[in-house]
Amino acid sequence: MNAAVERIVVQTTPQEKQAIIDKARQLNMSVSELMRSGANEYTPADADLVALATAAQASAERSMAVIDDALASIAASNARIKAMEAKAKAEREPRATTSRSRRTP
Repeated sequence: MNAAVERIVVQTTPQEKQAIIDKARQLNMSVSELMRSGANEYTPADADLVALATAAQASAERSMAVIDDALASIAASNARIKAMEAKAKAEREPRATTSRSRRTP
């Protein structure tokens, strides 16, 4: 019992056709076998790599933005702490001076 066979026409230049024929001969395959195996094994690796690279770039940019926000938040927090410490120090100094002057006759 023979399996049904369909024909697929592939348009090539004469140079491409000859290259395909030569490749099939080198591999000891028919042109049909070569074309079938090539089509079955084809994976769009370049497109996948571009998509992965694009996703990685977007992720890196988001990460850098989050890091920048965190650093800005830390800097603002440090500035608030420094201001609070300066205020507390300023409030303590006049009392310390007043206390000392009261102790001395």
